[in-house]
Amino acid sequence: MGLTGKLALGVLAFIFLLSFAAPLIVPYDPNAIDLDSLRQAPSARHLLGTDNKGRDILARLLYGGKISIGISLLAALVSMIVGLLLGLVSGYTGGKVDTALMSLVDLILSFPAFLLAIGISIVLPAGICSVMIALSAIGWASFARLIRGHVLSLKESAFIEAARSLGCSSSRIMIVHLLPQCIPLSLVMAGLKAGGYIITEAGLSFLGLGAQPPTATWGSMISTSRVFITSASWMVFSPGIMITVTAMCFNLLGDALKEKYDIGMNKTL
Repeated sequence: MGLTGKLALGVLAFIFLLSFAAPLIVPYDPNAIDLDSLRQAPSARHLLGTDNKGRDILARLLYGGKISIGISLLAALVSMIVGLLLGLVSGYTGGKVDTALMSLVDLILSFPAFLLAIGISIVLPAGICSVMIALSAIGWASFARLIRGHVLSLKESAFIEAARSLGCSSSRIMIVHLLPQCIPLSLVMAGLKAGGYIITEAGLSFLGLGAQPPTATWGSMISTSRVFITSASWMVFSPGIMITVTAMCFNLLGDALKEKYDIGMNKTL
């Protein structure tokens, strides 16, 4: 992993540490309303200022980061596992199974991802679980297509032919021989997807489809503060920076993993 990848990983680790250690870092309750501290600019008492209800922005930023990052990582993991397994089965089995699965993949990928996520979130009760389900539902299809293409390029390889000649079953070939070859590619895709999920989750929360008030997420913080962007810009600036930096670091980490596990991913991705 190059310097850029290590730097991105370090920044992500620092953000994770701050978010998940929030109770030890900030002395304020992220949901505590303080009418005497409305829209205060950054100061020694409130390092990032307060919002329109007097709540400490740093506290809400850190507690909200735990939710935003947690949703994105969990959704990326679920998407990776589902897409990896279905893509593996589709690519190796072929025939009607491949046709059916790829038809479903084409159907999902034919819709704009964000609009599909909005549609799924509207059908489900608003909340954290609904956002995670929506992100996973729109993400697994791209994993499946990517893994299927990789499996198609591998299943006629010499080591697969050797396994067949030794009498290995299809399930053994898929699990023992093909799955390890697909995991690095899945990790690269997961890194890239997580960055997009951060932005998508923020967008859903901005629209009120994510975590419900008073629970803080980065997207909901921007949503509730947008009307004060000219008079109290610090309320919008902090969560916006966190979304941008975190998404960018995930993308840089994905690119670094792509270079590290160079197995023909340039063509695949």
